[in-house]
Amino acid sequence: MRNWKGDMNENLTPDQFCARVEAVEAQVGQFIVGQKDVVRYVLVCILAGGHALLEGVPGLGKTMLIRTLGDVLDLKFSRIQFTPDLMPADITGTEILVDQDGRREFRFQPGPVFANLVLADEINRATPKTQSAMLEAMQEGSVTVAEKTYILEQPFFVLATQNPLEMEGTYPLPEAQLDRFLFKVNVTYPNVDELVEIMGRTTGSQLPQVQRAASGADILAMRSLARSVPIASHVSQYVARLVVATHPDSPDAPPLLKKYVRYGSSPRGGQALILGAKITALLAGRYNVAFEDVRAVADAALRHRLLLNFEALAEGVRPEDLVAELLKHVAE
Repeated sequence: MRNWKGDMNENLTPDQFCARVEAVEAQVGQFIVGQKDVVRYVLVCILAGGHALLEGVPGLGKTMLIRTLGDVLDLKFSRIQFTPDLMPADITGTEILVDQDGRREFRFQPGPVFANLVLADEINRATPKTQSAMLEAMQEGSVTVAEKTYILEQPFFVLATQNPLEMEGTYPLPEAQLDRFLFKVNVTYPNVDELVEIMGRTTGSQLPQVQRAASGADILAMRSLARSVPIASHVSQYVARLVVATHPDSPDAPPLLKKYVRYGSSPRGGQALILGAKITALLAGRYNVAFEDVRAVADAALRHRLLLNFEALAEGVRPEDLVAELLKHVAE
């Protein structure tokens, strides 16, 4: 197991931080057409030490984006294809019986979750039992098998893709697992110009090539710098008021949220807002968090933490509409 912390540069400057993010985005852009906001949100998740959930219909490049990030970042990469017959042990690993010098003994065989960057492809095509096998890894950075706990190597990220729930053969993610994702990012259709570029790049004789742009040591150093960005008390209070106002039984909740939301955000929503805002501030050249940084990540941090009631689902209300109403209602 490589010790990235031993290689970590503690003297990383904000300019170097921005330069490395730009280098990663430039390399990803060699292969991925458009989707700049999606790439930025995923990078913010990685730099915050969190996990990202990408949702969109098949064929929009979600898997390709994450595979490209695996090529651009000098990290151990693994892919788990979630299917209805996938079992928890297929993810975490299991004890196997081996012959050792004429003796038989059980030995732990690590699963694909033992990597730095894990692609959980079509995560909502597996049953909830299998989906929950990721919970401990995502929250604690460890895996428990046969009463033994194994610590995962850092940095560790789960970048998951899922298909819309109305598509055939999908299972909704448990609320507890959804809450473990720092951001949920919606992947949309490309426009005409982007589609022409995609077809040109993928149907020619030569495919684009990407180069490594950051290592695990770089990621850990950038994460450390991002967490050191100061946030004023009145901005922290604004984040707290946003989170509290997502609960329909709160007197501060907007009328639309009281009408359509069953449960609001957990405290992890506030953590996601602050960590995302810190990185957004750094990338904008600011060394403290502003209200606009919080607003910039509000959709991605809160959309999957608003559990809608049946009335909202029947009327086609989107979580993004409720987040927009929340930002209008809660004063800075």
